[in-house]
Amino acid sequence: MMTGERFVDVDGIRTRYFDKGSGEVLVLFHGSHFGTMDACDSAIDWELNFDSLAQWFRVIAVDKLGQGHTDNPKSDDDYTMAAVVRHAYQFLATMGLKNTHVIGHSRGGYLVARLTLEHPEVIRSCIIINSGTLSPGPSKTEYIMANAPKPRLSRESQRWVAEHYSHSDKHITDSWLDAAVEIARLPKYQEAVRKMEDRGLKRSRFLPQLALEKEETLNWIMQGRLKTPTLLIWGYNDPTAAIRRGQFLFELLADSAPIAEMHVINQAGHFCYREQPETFNQVIKGFVEKCSTGK
Repeated sequence: MMTGERFVDVDGIRTRYFDKGSGEVLVLFHGSHFGTMDACDSAIDWELNFDSLAQWFRVIAVDKLGQGHTDNPKSDDDYTMAAVVRHAYQFLATMGLKNTHVIGHSRGGYLVARLTLEHPEVIRSCIIINSGTLSPGPSKTEYIMANAPKPRLSRESQRWVAEHYSHSDKHITDSWLDAAVEIARLPKYQEAVRKMEDRGLKRSRFLPQLALEKEETLNWIMQGRLKTPTLLIWGYNDPTAAIRRGQFLFELLADSAPIAEMHVINQAGHFCYREQPETFNQVIKGFVEKCSTGK
C-alpha cells in the first residue's frame, strides 16, 4: 500500500499526490475520469510499481482532477478532458517540475500525449499505456462494462470491473479495492456522479468535447508535431483496447517522434503495469535511462 500522501494547492484545486525517491522525475497519471460509475481510479493504481520505480527515480503519482482525493472541477464548464490536461500542467508548474518523464495509463495516456504536444518544453519523454482514449478505432469498454453488477461502485461491482479489464485477477489487491470504495463514498465523488450521469454532463459536454479534442490531437501527431521521445506500452490481452489499435497508434507516433518505441507485454490486460509489474518497471527504467543519457 502506498503511504505518505501529500496535498498541494493547484490553482485553487486541492490536489493529492505521492512523492518518493530521487533522480530523474517520473510523474504518473492514472486512467478513467471523474464521475464514472465503473470504478474509482486514483494514484493508488500504481501501488505495485511505485516503490520499485522510486529505487531508481523520483516518482510522483498524482490524483487527476476530480478523481481520488483531488477536488472536483470548479465549474460545470470544466467537466472536460481539456480541464484535466490544464490541471496536470498546472500541477507540474506548481511543483516546479521540468524535464519530466510523464507516464499515463488509459485516459491518462491521452492526457500525457496532449500535455506533451501543448508543453513540450517541460517534458523529457512521453510514456503512454493502453490508451483506448488516444488510439484510433472504436472502444469496447462501454459494451463490456454495461453488465457490471449493481449497486455500481460497490466493492463487488468495482472488483468485477477490474476483472473484466484484466487478463488475470491476481493483481486485484484488497488495498486497491479499499481505496476505490473509500473514494466512491466521498461526497465530492458522489457529486461528480450526479453531474456526469443525472445531469447529463457526460453526454452533453464531456464526451463530445473529448471526441473533438482527440481528433485534433491525432491530427497534430500526423502533422509531425510530436518530437518528444515517446514510448507506447500495451498489454497484449487487453479486452477493451485491442492490440491492433495500439499498433495503429504506434505507426502514427513513430512517423512523428524521432525516438519512439512500442513494448507489448503478454499475459497482461488493460492494467498491464499491475499484471506484470517487474517487466513494466524494467521497460520504464531502460527507456528513461536512454532518454537521459542519449544512448
